[in-house]
Amino acid sequence: MTRLAVLAAVAALAAPAGALAGVNPQIAGLQVALRAHGLYLAQIDGVAGARTAAAVHAFQRAHHLRVGAADTRTRIALGPLGRPLFGSRVLKRGDFGLDVSVLQFLLTRRGVYTGALDGYFGAETAASLKRYQRVMHLSADSIVGPRTLSVIANRDRVPVRSSVPKAVTSTVHVVRVGDTLTAIAKSAGTTIAAVASLNHIDPSKPILIGQRLRVPAATAGLAATQSDVRARLDTWSGKLGVDPHLVRALAWMESGYQTRIVSSAGARGVLQTLPTTREYVETVLAGRKIPHTVDGDIEVGILYLRHLLQVFHGNESLALAGWYQGERAVNEHGVYNVSKPFVANVLALKLRM
Repeated sequence: MTRLAVLAAVAALAAPAGALAGVNPQIAGLQVALRAHGLYLAQIDGVAGARTAAAVHAFQRAHHLRVGAADTRTRIALGPLGRPLFGSRVLKRGDFGLDVSVLQFLLTRRGVYTGALDGYFGAETAASLKRYQRVMHLSADSIVGPRTLSVIANRDRVPVRSSVPKAVTSTVHVVRVGDTLTAIAKSAGTTIAAVASLNHIDPSKPILIGQRLRVPAATAGLAATQSDVRARLDTWSGKLGVDPHLVRALAWMESGYQTRIVSSAGARGVLQTLPTTREYVETVLAGRKIPHTVDGDIEVGILYLRHLLQVFHGNESLALAGWYQGERAVNEHGVYNVSKPFVANVLALKLRM
């Protein structure tokens, strides 16, 4: 693969011509996201090399995306670690995403951060940023505001775009047995007309099992806040006897506390549980139907996590591997290599949440 082809694979994150000769910190954030999916296991170095391009292409093929540039659609599909780009927002403690991974990478290069590159802005990242700000004679507030961003971007040659990519305006819902447009619209906090218009379909005609429908994202007033989601996670963790720190970390890794995400495989909610997982939980573990609500989705996820912890005798690493690759696969084949980064990232987050 030529150098030009490698750079094309990450064109959406490309730096100005002068910076492309070396390290592009935005690429480091992309590498962290790819590592979480078990596709990039090399050093997080911010270099748009062949391994990064190969990982991008592998992810795109697996998710039926156009193979090529690591564009906005690809980064959205990567999940909460795939966006936003560094410089797109003010960064503060509690944030999670690609831009936090970039910040951690930069602080590591400056020798003030020795923690995990996990995309979570926790206490260790905040303390490291404060040390950096003091050295640079900035306000030591542990916030990447306009002035701190300007210093970092100029000093470390971070390509920061003047225009911020637009937020996601829709999610994907895979139609299941019993689904109706009415139920789908209600669950998403939108209208039948809005769903029909977005998908160019006739609302009077039936929808098909397996059909992929774009669903308008909920408005801010309908979406649960991060603090509300965290409170619900803690409540259900207490009710079901599972470590809340582990549950919070898993929820961060799966959705970034977003309640209305639907993956291309049909995984839903804060903990991104598949329809088959919900069916197993309802049929075998709970013995009852569980509502398709934020609380219901959380209950399903924690019940299944508790089951895995019981099966693997409290071993969190094996339980998380079972979550990622399946309980049976862990029992028969052990932990897959592609599962190990996911497990490590969740356990690293657990220590910070």
